[in-house]
Amino acid sequence: MANPSAWGIASGYTDAAGTWRDATAETTSALLAAMGAEGDEPPAAPALRIVRAGQPLDLEGRWVLRTEDGGEEPVVHGFSGAPLGYHDLISEDDGSRERLIVSPGACHLPADLDVWGWSVQLYALRSASSWGMGDLGDLRRFAGWSKAHGAGLLLLNPLHAAAPTPQQEPSPYYPSSRSFRNPLYLRVEDVPGAAALGDQLNEVIAGGRSLNRDRRIDRDAVFSLKLSALGRLWELFPGDPTFDAFTRDGGDVLQSYAIHCTIVEQHGSDSRLWPDGLGHPRAGGVAAFADAHDGRVRFHMWLQWLVDRQLEAAGRDIDLMQDLAIGVDPNGADAWLWQDALVPSVSVGAQPDEYNTKGQDWGLPPFDPWKLRAACYEPFVQTVRAGFRHAGGLRFDHVMGLFRLFWIPQDGGGPAAGGYVQYPSSDLLDILSLESHRSGAYVVGEDLGTVEPDVRKELAARNVLSYRLAWFEPDPPSHFPKQSLGAVTTHDLPTVAGLWTGADLEAQRSRGMEPNVESTEELRSKLARWTRAAPDASVTEVTQRLYELLGESPSAIVTASLDDALGEVERPNYPGTTGGTNWSLALPAPLEDIEADPRVRSIADVLTGRSTG
Repeated sequence: MANPSAWGIASGYTDAAGTWRDATAETTSALLAAMGAEGDEPPAAPALRIVRAGQPLDLEGRWVLRTEDGGEEPVVHGFSGAPLGYHDLISEDDGSRERLIVSPGACHLPADLDVWGWSVQLYALRSASSWGMGDLGDLRRFAGWSKAHGAGLLLLNPLHAAAPTPQQEPSPYYPSSRSFRNPLYLRVEDVPGAAALGDQLNEVIAGGRSLNRDRRIDRDAVFSLKLSALGRLWELFPGDPTFDAFTRDGGDVLQSYAIHCTIVEQHGSDSRLWPDGLGHPRAGGVAAFADAHDGRVRFHMWLQWLVDRQLEAAGRDIDLMQDLAIGVDPNGADAWLWQDALVPSVSVGAQPDEYNTKGQDWGLPPFDPWKLRAACYEPFVQTVRAGFRHAGGLRFDHVMGLFRLFWIPQDGGGPAAGGYVQYPSSDLLDILSLESHRSGAYVVGEDLGTVEPDVRKELAARNVLSYRLAWFEPDPPSHFPKQSLGAVTTHDLPTVAGLWTGADLEAQRSRGMEPNVESTEELRSKLARWTRAAPDASVTEVTQRLYELLGESPSAIVTASLDDALGEVERPNYPGTTGGTNWSLALPAPLEDIEADPRVRSIADVLTGRSTG
């Protein structure tokens, strides 16, 4: 058997209770098999160098540096003038080539960063103009209102693209592509040429707005209405030079994404059912298929152009913090495009802990660290770069995945049979730093759960902000570190109202989650102790007091949840469960009422005073 440690497979891990658990022989064998491990060690690394700006190059012989902008200059041993970016070194002696990535080594982080903002599930932020779910028009309006009331950012759920199928995937953390965004968020009325449809569009608008009557979001109905309207608008589209530039800049990745969307429309999401010759982006039938369906391929590129324009407009008044999911749907566009670097026979998840006693299997195939490096990290580069587009900041979901991921073999053993695989964190952080520097956007690492001792230290050295939640911290927010984003809760954890009323505990039981009652009761006791709330205190009172405490945090960024401000008892997602209201519940009030709600304004006033005091 291959040497597990040489392939990055950990010999075990310390669980949430602090107990060391050895990796079983079965788990180790399954992970080696999933990697296709042959031999004691992985194959030789590709010709790739990642260096810091100003670091001398260790070269033998004569070389030419070909920079990404097309420039060339001769270089020799000790050369240290390579600019930031992605370049090539070409040997003048034998013609060999090496990829050279030059990184600043640390992410962009303003020295005086001191800002607060709302945490928003965009799909849930509906207005009277929405078609059943919040859209980029709603985001633009809420961004303007938030800025006027002291906020400096909006933290969004992932806006990643879902597959263009009649049954829409509700989870933003199970995307078809992280490199592109979901056209469901388009405000159709803002698409160029929409007014020309006249009564045709008015009928569809009425149908879309009627979906607001049901608080539960029906993405399938939204998809049907919007795709129909957008199809008509595409037929009227006269062309636009900026669209042409967008498609040129998007290159092969954008075209491949659009081809995948078109294949899925024709043949469904399951690639096993596709005709021969379409299963791989470089397969023989793909080019012919793309030529035969050129109009539809361009339609999907056009949708991405529209989303890009509307997202840019929404972020003009305020920083948008995008959220980068940890993985992708195994049947999605990214998994098709980057399949050579993925491991389809395992999925990413989390070991059991006190809040998720069964562990979590997210159903997402991980990148193979060795194959990712063999691809010169191009899939990672494209993914991170997309996350920074039109962003003032990036929340990196499960940031520990830059160091290690919990792989779960798909043989029925579940999370208890999983094990950790190490990743080339230094390389990945250098690339993240480079893309952050180029975009001028800061990075927040979601470092919740079980974190290796040195991870937070390394992230801090790279200017990646920690993610600190009141629910997880032993001390009040005034003890949070400066280099952090401070918040009360997140999408997978109880809202203040859900915890205080006990409704969240009952919701977990009803979904078969086997909640940790003792930990939940301890958390509620901590909430009462921190806020000095009487047992019969109202949700509004407890929430206000807790956010006043959050306002005392020295964290560089503080976020407030709209769910908390509105007294919502249901959390956006109950981990380990499917269906129900997961990712499908609109906020309890429309945007027009949110803007006038005294509870929302009171929290805004508290946090604005924190930022300017």
